[in-house]
Amino acid sequence: MIYRRESRIGLLGLAVLVLVSACAPMGDISEQHPKFFSEIQAAEVFAAGYTGVTEKYIDKVTVKEIALEGLRGLGAIDPALTINETNGHVVLLVAGNTISTLSTPRDDDVKGWAKLTADISLAARGKSAEMKAAGNEAIYEAVFDGVLSGLDIFSRYAGAREAKQNRAKRDGFGGIGIRYNIRDGVPVISSVMEKTPAALAGLRKGDRITRCDGRELKGLTRREISGLLRGPTQTRVELSIERVGILDPLQMALERAHIFPTTVTETVTDGILVLKVRSFNQDTARSMAKIMRRAQLTHGNAIKGIVLDLRGNPGGLLKQSVKVADLLLSQGKIISTRGRHADSIHNYEATGRDLAQGLPLVVMVDGKSASAAEIVAAALQDRERAVLVGTTSFGKGSVQTVVRLPNDGEITLTWSRLVAPSGYMFHGLGILPAICTSGAGGVGGDVLAAIRKVMKEPLITEKTFYSWRKPGLQDKGTQTRLRTACPSQRRADNFDMRVARQLINDQTLYTRALTLTAETHEARF
Repeated sequence: MIYRRESRIGLLGLAVLVLVSACAPMGDISEQHPKFFSEIQAAEVFAAGYTGVTEKYIDKVTVKEIALEGLRGLGAIDPALTINETNGHVVLLVAGNTISTLSTPRDDDVKGWAKLTADISLAARGKSAEMKAAGNEAIYEAVFDGVLSGLDIFSRYAGAREAKQNRAKRDGFGGIGIRYNIRDGVPVISSVMEKTPAALAGLRKGDRITRCDGRELKGLTRREISGLLRGPTQTRVELSIERVGILDPLQMALERAHIFPTTVTETVTDGILVLKVRSFNQDTARSMAKIMRRAQLTHGNAIKGIVLDLRGNPGGLLKQSVKVADLLLSQGKIISTRGRHADSIHNYEATGRDLAQGLPLVVMVDGKSASAAEIVAAALQDRERAVLVGTTSFGKGSVQTVVRLPNDGEITLTWSRLVAPSGYMFHGLGILPAICTSGAGGVGGDVLAAIRKVMKEPLITEKTFYSWRKPGLQDKGTQTRLRTACPSQRRADNFDMRVARQLINDQTLYTRALTLTAETHEARF
């Protein structure tokens, strides 16, 4: 998934208060009281959602059509509910009996349709046991699922709890900087992140955390434990630690800091730097730059090439993918975005850094490489900076904006499509590697023989590349046909890595693969 920065619509003061306190939203008490329903709150949330969708969705939609789909979504709570729209009225029926008839607002009247949605929900609660048992949050989910279900598979609603987790993945969270496993019901530290409160306090791999702020952790779920360890930055947390070789528990007080989940890891073997990027959050480009600089200082001229492993990478933040590509490019366009909203139209250009200083670069992709990962792959391939190895990528060439709602939930909304530097849109199509490994290698097979076969005739034909890169968004039939040239697969074994290493060690083959992509690019411009 590709995200841009969040939009806040509605009760901004409430949203800011929630971010600072990291507590449950004050304005949404439905989590504490599941059967509670506030018509005023609901109307505000619906209005914010309807505004976001109609203003920012990639295709034009009216408030009326999305609101009616949202009302029909209430059937997910009680299938006996039916919504009809006729002769300027919206009619609510329960088990075939008319319960409420309301006049329809103008097609573009956000407040009118939001109030009508809240009024219908309230009326349904009076006649439906299932609706009466549902609180605000359950109704928001049903309505917005209805609104978004007819748009596209990447537009979705997340309630306050799920949205908080989504924001932590994208933007980081207040924490101490550890990973842990649960053993015998107790969290056991599996790793400590560098320069975090945990590292500074001396926590170690293997330490057992028995208490947090005096509360015993044994028997709690992972969500409950993480909820206790996390909190607002610069707040204090006290831990009781059991450590092998020390009889009495250790008492440690730590101050939470802003923690970004680790997305980039590295290895250096035989002069090849392998960078594994698992997703794209706010810290990905900075982490990758730091790792590359450290590798140069440590290994110097011994580094003869770089492998960028994007297999299984589902994407993340748009601007982080642009920054990652920029780390490896010296010039040219990285990606363009095109949508209906003026703010969705951008052209991103390289700033000329190339921290790799022109070293051979191989990028590995597979059927699970999506969105932000595909931006990086397309940019490096089209700018003739890297050879792609693997299978056709997922094909998610759209960008989502996040609309924050007054209940602290959020709508993830598709608002633009991506255009690769060579001019084609890869949504539904994916990125085509120059060296296709679909069906090659595998556990139990003769890996060396398979490598020889792939390396003998490794390149996709120029004709296929030319057809793939036609400007604009190709129809689904054409996309399906083109993708058969290198079927999309999940590649988790070591075969692709061995091919990538062989490429860096074989300059002739590496140059040949780069030349193919260069020739098909030049043939059209």
